Amino acid sequence: MNGLRTVNDVEGSLRKGERLLIAGNPWAARGWFDVAYRRARERSDATAMARAALGLGGLWVHEHRTVADAAVVRERQSDALRRVHQGSALALRLRIRMTAEDEYGAGAHEMTLAMVEEARLAGDAVALAEALSLAHHCLMGPEHALTRLELAQELIGTASRTSRRGDLLMGLLLYTVDLFLTAHPHAERRLAELRELLTREDHLAVASVVDALAVMLCVRSGSFARAEEMATALADRAGAIGDVNATGWFGGQLGTIRWFEGRIAELVPLLEGLVNSPMLSVGNYAYYPGLAVAAASAGDRRMAAAMLARLRGRDMADVPRSASWMMTMYSAVEASALLEDRDTAAQAYALLAPYSHLPVVASLGVSCLGSAHHSLGVASLTTGDVDRAVKHLRAAVHSNLAVGHLPAVALARARLGQALHMRQDIGASQEASLAAQEAALLGMALPDLGQGSAVAPGAPYEVVHSNGLGVPAGERLVCRRRGRRWAFELAGRLALADHTVGMGYLAVLIANPGREILATDLAAGPGPESPSDPAASTQPVLDEVAKREFKRRLTRLEAEIDELEALNELERAAKARTERDWLITELAAAAGLGGRTRDFPGADERARIAVGKAIRRALKRIADADPIIGAHLRAAVHTGLRCSYRPE
Repeated sequence: MNGLRTVNDVEGSLRKGERLLIAGNPWAARGWFDVAYRRARERSDATAMARAALGLGGLWVHEHRTVADAAVVRERQSDALRRVHQGSALALRLRIRMTAEDEYGAGAHEMTLAMVEEARLAGDAVALAEALSLAHHCLMGPEHALTRLELAQELIGTASRTSRRGDLLMGLLLYTVDLFLTAHPHAERRLAELRELLTREDHLAVASVVDALAVMLCVRSGSFARAEEMATALADRAGAIGDVNATGWFGGQLGTIRWFEGRIAELVPLLEGLVNSPMLSVGNYAYYPGLAVAAASAGDRRMAAAMLARLRGRDMADVPRSASWMMTMYSAVEASALLEDRDTAAQAYALLAPYSHLPVVASLGVSCLGSAHHSLGVASLTTGDVDRAVKHLRAAVHSNLAVGHLPAVALARARLGQALHMRQDIGASQEASLAAQEAALLGMALPDLGQGSAVAPGAPYEVVHSNGLGVPAGERLVCRRRGRRWAFELAGRLALADHTVGMGYLAVLIANPGREILATDLAAGPGPESPSDPAASTQPVLDEVAKREFKRRLTRLEAEIDELEALNELERAAKARTERDWLITELAAAAGLGGRTRDFPGADERARIAVGKAIRRALKRIADADPIIGAHLRAAVHTGLRCSYRPE
């Protein structure tokens, strides 16, 4: 009688666990499989042990993140495999699961793909469905985009033979994710199809990813507050059911939101806690450079450099091509830009360049930072290849517009403005202006990109001076670049100020005490001088062709605004009005007396005005940080057609 009760208990526990697994709840199913395995082992029931050991693996790969938990499950699967008939379907399914777990941890996939082929030859639809799903998870690197799509499509077809609803949902989910990972225009159509299927019957695991995709799309639209609310709610739900992805997903989503808000420095404490969390996937290296970006933005260059060094190890090329690899490279590029680390930027560029056509998406679509062209452009700026940077950043603006990633558009456009300014391109101010307008509409704080700095970042500049401000004669004024900030040290006093163009001009003057430097040279920045052009002083602000194009666009915008307002599409109408107002302002600014096109002032005069204003703004920031240092600089710095720093 006791033996019969044990058999019934084992079978009952297995069925409960399998029903929960089919419903997409591997976390609740785990307890039933644990009970079933232990009781089946007591009876030496190899078949029941194998079913329970398979169930303990869950739906995804690498569901058991701690070493202890993973070791227990691995031992149970190995034990069950030794006992079960080696030619059985259960043995095949166990070998598929164990092979995928091994290769995922090692960043490999060859043997898992071989198991897919073995399952095809065996003709077992359930084994094939599981092999296809697990192989897909082992191929999340950007180089496998086409193979993943083929696996997902085959899984959708195989689901018709397994009669397991979860196989169809998993296949459609993976296919939808693949479309997002390749910026396919039909990605959101497949997401709508998936949502429709979930309304008929829920599947917790698939629904969690769908909710994460919704957060990603909300960030793309620029609705940061709403996206944060959704991410927090998702993390709470996932944490409540024991989903191990909750920690990594929420950190990535919040980091993306704060990055676009311009508040990434706030996350240093959170990221310090997450970077060594045992709940992160074995292939997740993104939090090292992510913390480096946050630390550098907060002024902690030491921590930033340490995190970047931890990522690089012996060679950054050794970082596994996991689902977080693209985000890892994005963060590495941004950190290297903040730290002026040309070597890291150059290596990241070489690694990322083959995937320039892809968006930077983390995991199964939980977060998106925009086009990879953006990272390639920033890396090019860091290494000094401005022409290449312009090419990539133009492509980034276009690609981000195509997927509707509005914050990424604004950030890429701001970087494009920086690159064009460094190249002395006339389009720089227009791109910067558009970026500022786009950012304002979204509530973003664009980074101070320090356009036009004529000083090598990070270099210290010292000068001995005397002054009449209570500072002993002979004290040194020390000016150093610290990431996005400048430090001015004088007689034990310290003034920290955010980087601006004017700070770069001041650094050059301080490095050359007593020397007069032309404002045009300061504005031009480092590099070979351009040949003078006598016609430049009478160049029209807008030529006739540009004026005609502006007016044609203005006419189209007026009609578009009327149409959008009639359709009650108020948000798009507001954006069109913003562009219209900007065009009107540009046309008005270009008009002289009697409506004639106004000419640019001479190059020397333009530089005098621009450099003078930039330096005065920088001096005010320094004075706000330390009045004594500010007063000294105001007395010692002279601006005009020729600028100088005279501390005597």
